[in-house]
Amino acid sequence: MKTLFIKVSFLSLLLLPFGGKAQDSLDVYIQEGLTNNLVLQQKNISLEKALLSLKIAEGMFFPSVSLLGNYTDGDGGRNISFPIGDLLNGVYSTLNNLTSTNNFPQVENVNTNFFPQEFYDVRARISAPIVNTDLIYNRNIQRKQQTLQEFEVVIYKRELVKNIKTAYYQYISANQAKKIYESALVRAQEGKRVNESLLANGKAVPAYLLRSQSEIEQTLAQIHAAAVQENNAQLYFNFLLNRPADSPITISISKEDALTQANRLTLTETLPSNREELQQVAIGLSINQDIVKMKQSFWIPRLSGFADFGAQAENLRYSSQANYYLLGLQLEMPIFAGFTNRYKIKQAKLDVTSSNHQQELVRQQLNMATKIANNQVTVATQNLKSALKQEEAALSYQRLIEKGYKEGVNTFIETIDARNQLTTAQLQVVILSYQVLIAQAAYEREVASYQFK
Repeated sequence: MKTLFIKVSFLSLLLLPFGGKAQDSLDVYIQEGLTNNLVLQQKNISLEKALLSLKIAEGMFFPSVSLLGNYTDGDGGRNISFPIGDLLNGVYSTLNNLTSTNNFPQVENVNTNFFPQEFYDVRARISAPIVNTDLIYNRNIQRKQQTLQEFEVVIYKRELVKNIKTAYYQYISANQAKKIYESALVRAQEGKRVNESLLANGKAVPAYLLRSQSEIEQTLAQIHAAAVQENNAQLYFNFLLNRPADSPITISISKEDALTQANRLTLTETLPSNREELQQVAIGLSINQDIVKMKQSFWIPRLSGFADFGAQAENLRYSSQANYYLLGLQLEMPIFAGFTNRYKIKQAKLDVTSSNHQQELVRQQLNMATKIANNQVTVATQNLKSALKQEEAALSYQRLIEKGYKEGVNTFIETIDARNQLTTAQLQVVILSYQVLIAQAAYEREVASYQFK
């Protein structure tokens, strides 16, 4: 126990200067993932779309200018007759007789068609909202939607950081496990060599050689399985970073780092108030409250104005008299809509109630997840310390049995058992070392403590 304590303390002091370098290497991979991950890029696109939606909502407050034009021409159909000649020609004749002149010519009766002849109307229209509460609430909602999307990006970033760390530790764990099996293969081959030497001297039986060969083949199969697991971890890690599948991974964290970091970590079960999920739910509640207010404002009149500046005339003629301007206001005031507005308000209020329940549910879920992550770190750390003791005992036991077997004190079966115990103990130390780091990554995610650059 004393030896183990000295060993752990020495490793902790020795690794303090190197912990930063190991973490820097992992941070490089994290920054690469935050830059290249495809899912994160998609979420950034959604954030840009939310920003554009906000700009659209703000643009609705500005006047709009449009160019309008129409051309019409027709003949036939209804018409109206004006008997101007019948009314004026008699008078004109009398005037001509009285004045002894022809100053008043005869006038023809007029027959006018309703259809315009080659009539055009070209105008520029400027329109703008004057009173419209829906535009105000819509702008506020779009602003909050943009903030929601920002939190969505940050939430995925934190999840991505945790996944990258977990995949990185799993890859190293598989790599170290393969090396342990390779060491076990060396010990098995050495055991076979010792049996061959003992058999040559008449101190062993041929069955021992067969058993040694079987042990070697079993270890080779374990090495192959560990290599496959290592490759799978490499594939997933490179997928998260959006790199080629066969890209190499630099290992810069050892199993001793796990114990060092475990000794430094200060755990708390208090749910941090800056969790993006809590802020996201709070904003969602605020959006639903804005929708209720917007529905309740249905009775407020909507007022807009417009101004037309253009020209119109028949027979495609243009003159200064063709120019015109037209100003106007448009008022819309709802009177009755079959009680639909009342029902829409009730629906919106139900959404607010649902958001309140959702807020409390998320808070409880996050509290539970924080406590579970805390417990997992504690358990993983204790298991690692226990595994270190078992490894130290298994190593001493294996040395004693190997020495006793060469001296004829212990049996061959005892040597195989000792080697298996040592291999198992070493594997447990490796697995639990990186389980500590994986548990810490999950805890870091739950308390949202990772600082983005």
